[in-house]
Amino acid sequence: MIHFSFDLMLKILSFIFYCCISAPVYSTQIESGNKNMNYTLEQVVNGMGVAWGLSFLSENQLLVTERNGAIRLVDINKGRVLLLNNVPDVLANGQGGMLDVARSPNYKKDGWIYFTYVKSVNDQGVTVLARAKLDADTFSNWQELLVTNSATAESYHFGSRITFDKQGHVFFSIGDRGIRKNAQDLSNHAGSIIRLNLDGSVPIDNPYSNNKQLLPEVWSYGHRNPQGLAYDVKNRRLWSIEHGPRGGDEINLIHPGANYGWPIISYGKEYWGPFDVGEGTHRKGMEQPVKVYTPSIAPGSLLFYSGDAFPDWKGDLFSGALKLRHINRIVLSMQGEAIKEERMLERLDERIRALAQSPQGWLYFSTDSGKIFRLQPRFSPRSRPIDK
Repeated sequence: MIHFSFDLMLKILSFIFYCCISAPVYSTQIESGNKNMNYTLEQVVNGMGVAWGLSFLSENQLLVTERNGAIRLVDINKGRVLLLNNVPDVLANGQGGMLDVARSPNYKKDGWIYFTYVKSVNDQGVTVLARAKLDADTFSNWQELLVTNSATAESYHFGSRITFDKQGHVFFSIGDRGIRKNAQDLSNHAGSIIRLNLDGSVPIDNPYSNNKQLLPEVWSYGHRNPQGLAYDVKNRRLWSIEHGPRGGDEINLIHPGANYGWPIISYGKEYWGPFDVGEGTHRKGMEQPVKVYTPSIAPGSLLFYSGDAFPDWKGDLFSGALKLRHINRIVLSMQGEAIKEERMLERLDERIRALAQSPQGWLYFSTDSGKIFRLQPRFSPRSRPIDK
């Protein structure tokens, strides 16, 4: 019989814990694709919480937010994960917590990193846009740019994703907070997409900036729970993807001041029976989606691919599917129409949450099981295809 001392057991447990949070890069090659899939799939990190947001600070530094409130920095080269200090208190309840992260488009000059998270206001959750700076392993200069008027007693439909245009604006999304009528009420932020200047001020050309009875930050409204937001810089197009009820997930091309219909129109059904939500699928003055998913895929993110590593993907949209467990690729026409859909990595059988494009043009994604993977070209110098 083998006996272990307490000190030895402690060392073993510490080693196991370190391995879990610092899994080496390139350690697991899952798939190298068939002749029509010119990529390899590799696991980068394991042992995290629900990795809600991903943002590259540099070629080898990936910032990761976890819904439980933690923020971590992944060293891609060394495969190490660093837990960062001085993070805000978040309301991690239901779908709330630490949500998205995105580095400033001027990050090399200004050092700002943007976040959305849920905080408690009078014991109710609201979505917040904030920014901070990172020095080594510690954040500083936290600024809450907008504490949204979106409080309800419900613990779901917070949104929220962040994206930027090239004209100095930041966009972020907010769900209806579980109260359907919020999405049509422009006296609150729930069920809307927000547009601000990078410093948090309101752009003078926002659609409601001169209307004192409406909230000037609102860019579009009538949204149920948009958990994906992406900007096409070349064509100046803002894209969103949102959860429908039972069916009716939507991809929308976002226009300023436009009403996207929820809950008056929807392609989904009521949870309690085979009945339309609201009036049906159409109403004058309300936008139609570019694409509808029925049954629901439960989209958790949206990425507009602009890299060079996968030329065939350039200009396509990608979304992580939580319910149907795949990466959803949408091929767009020059006019912004959805002309083809591909469902990738269904065999992986993971709830895919966040997506990020690396500076090399590789596609990284997180899963609700605490893993981060990447797709890179099959014959990249850093990939090692397995024999078939």
